[in-house]
Amino acid sequence: MTAELIKGKDIAALIRQEIKTEVDKLKTKNIIPGLVTILVGADPASESYVRAKQKAAHELGFHSIQENIDASISEADLLALVEKYNNDPTIDGILVQLPLPKHIDESKVLIAINPDKDVDGFHPVNVGRMVTGQPAFLPCTPYAVQQMLIRSGVQTEGAHVVVVGRSNIVGKPVANILIQKAAGANATVTVCHTRTKDMAKHTRDADILIVAAGVINAVTADMVKPGAVVIDVGVNQIGMTESGKRKLVGDVDFGPVSEIASKITPVPGGVGPMTITMLMQNTLEAAQKRK
Repeated sequence: MTAELIKGKDIAALIRQEIKTEVDKLKTKNIIPGLVTILVGADPASESYVRAKQKAAHELGFHSIQENIDASISEADLLALVEKYNNDPTIDGILVQLPLPKHIDESKVLIAINPDKDVDGFHPVNVGRMVTGQPAFLPCTPYAVQQMLIRSGVQTEGAHVVVVGRSNIVGKPVANILIQKAAGANATVTVCHTRTKDMAKHTRDADILIVAAGVINAVTADMVKPGAVVIDVGVNQIGMTESGKRKLVGDVDFGPVSEIASKITPVPGGVGPMTITMLMQNTLEAAQKRK
């Protein structure tokens, strides 16, 4: 059998239309969702991500600001800039693009963001809210994974989810989200990582396999149970196309695995477009809470 594609691009388009409808409603109350993205330095990948985020914000009718900061900025000045937007009533979401230059403490900068404007979902307050099942801004990529499962009709309740990867950005939060006593969750979750013994034994037991290892072909066909749903979060560059675009593959050996799985996400066109969309969703929700 050949797996059905879970097309993140299509699901993202649907959610963005829903967001646009809500933005139009807010504008009748003189509220415009505000997002500021702060980019320190000139890392090409970071610049690309920030452009995509700003483009989405503009298309949805947000008030959006892009701060391009020289890499030589001091930690104190960056913290002062964050505080400026903490106190700006027109800004609902603050996103500091990572990574930051080595002379700046990333954790200190993330903690400086007002948790109620932390639309990336990285602040310890929001992480704590997420883990304890309280309303919170969910980290955008794990949030995207959950929405892709829900909107493609995948039943998570009672399912065995295996997560490959334990990062703070994807692995840990997606496990916490899917284990919650809530709609779109209620799963039994196993987390595998670089110290897991016989990883294939665990992955072959998964009804839903979420792979966020950052390694090409981390999961091969022999590691997947027939009929499993496979979500490939990985993005790995393997070269450039003739037109100058990056050639990307995921962490899953897509061709062979797609002959075994029931549903699978492609790379590109899978989780990536959804991540930016969930950032927009978090910003919308922040604006809806504005007094």
